[in-house]
Amino acid sequence: MMRIITGSAKGIPLATLPGETTRPTAERVKEAVFSMIQFEVEGMTVLDLFAGSGQMALEALSRGARRATLCDSSREAISIIQKNAEKTKLAPLCEIRNIDALTFLKTAPKEKYDLVFLDPPYRLSAIPVALRLLLSGGLLRQTARIFCESASFEDVFAGDENLAGRFDCLRQNRYGAAHITLLTPKGECLS
Repeated sequence: MMRIITGSAKGIPLATLPGETTRPTAERVKEAVFSMIQFEVEGMTVLDLFAGSGQMALEALSRGARRATLCDSSREAISIIQKNAEKTKLAPLCEIRNIDALTFLKTAPKEKYDLVFLDPPYRLSAIPVALRLLLSGGLLRQTARIFCESASFEDVFAGDENLAGRFDCLRQNRYGAAHITLLTPKGECLS
């Protein structure tokens, strides 16, 4: 069972999509992710792409993030996200979008995000494309933190050294099948 770990919605259980359609982030992975940024979350603007159940953005909001945009292309996922946002009483802080994540990045209003979660289905190899679009769209603050969950560390940049050179890698950890990479953009790459 998934739940909010801490903050204003601590302990509230979250619904997930039945079946194998989505791969929710494991509880210990979520704990590890938030322990990396536990003192930075307050006041952040969050973007949760490929949001699934919305648990990552909702956890950030529970810990004091200012607001969150959650995107998923599945209507079923959007329904679950809305239920979870209401159950945690965090819905007023959420913008929930039923849209493909990469389409959202191509058409997003010029908002700057402090915290981004990239957890696409592993088979899509969408992380490098999303990172390029975040940069080209001017969607990242200079101090932004981007969490990428992938099947391997190589999937983050897919061999694109130019793309890799535009980010600093702050941490990389493996938790079972999940590989977590924490990135921040290099300041000169945001202009």
